[in-house]
Amino acid sequence: MKIAFFDDWRLGVLKGLDRIVDVSAIASGGEKEQDLINAVIGNWTALRGQVLECVENNAGLPLSSIRLRAPLPRPMNIACMAVNYMEDGTRKEPAPINTFIKSPMAIIGPGEHMVLPDIPSTVFEGEAEIALVIGKTATRVPAADAAEYIFGYLNFIDGSARGVQPAAQSFYQMKSRDTFAPIGPWIVTADEIPDPQNLQVRLWNNGVLKQDYNTSDMAHNIHRCVEFVSSVHTLAPGDIIALGTNHRGLHAFQDGDQIELEVEGLGRLAFGVSDPLQRTWERETRLERQQSGLDPIAPQTGGKYAKRT
Repeated sequence: MKIAFFDDWRLGVLKGLDRIVDVSAIASGGEKEQDLINAVIGNWTALRGQVLECVENNAGLPLSSIRLRAPLPRPMNIACMAVNYMEDGTRKEPAPINTFIKSPMAIIGPGEHMVLPDIPSTVFEGEAEIALVIGKTATRVPAADAAEYIFGYLNFIDGSARGVQPAAQSFYQMKSRDTFAPIGPWIVTADEIPDPQNLQVRLWNNGVLKQDYNTSDMAHNIHRCVEFVSSVHTLAPGDIIALGTNHRGLHAFQDGDQIELEVEGLGRLAFGVSDPLQRTWERETRLERQQSGLDPIAPQTGGKYAKRT
């Protein structure tokens, strides 16, 4: 099933390709939207049959008539895998497994805007990723049992402000900015994704394909990622593990960009980029710049903080 929030945070399930059924009457669990979706995820075995019946017996609303929201508006934990791809075979061996925490306040949903902050960042990038959603409390989960703890998957963007100083504090400042985690448009339950280790991940900027890679290139597979993160701290229903990206297609996000991310089987997430300072950067991807013998990080070409020569 594909589970989403819509309009005034009604809980819905997709029906076919273009309709959504309101299943809010079936769900309960706290006053906040995240509490509600956490309760649904945590009690999914008991609720699934009722939800299916509701979807079958209701025509639903056209997707064109509603506003989709972030399907996980404020998860307790967002754990992001770092350097978790082999970069199309250009890495000789996997980097040591590593994770960082991203602030839940970074979450935005479909149709919203990633807002670039007024800081002297070298470049702003958005990393196209598949993310998993935890289905039940997970503590020190062996990789062999990890599938039992995965509720589903969704599209995830890991926004990054590169080059922030001081370098020793860079990950917090780089990754946890407000609006730096677009997700959606819905959660797809794990039973609909038979092989998450063989999915194509594509990102378009203003209609131009920039990232295009397969999850089979992952250095540490999905089950190992669950094992590692849950060995550090307990994960709760509704928590997110973002599984990393292939960096070769990364490029500068800038004012006015319209971004679309589609992981195979997970729908398409669309959102905008806004920069009140209207700064500009070169448009090439990291790979294109490397192939031209240039620094892979695109230089800023105009606006506040641009280097003057």
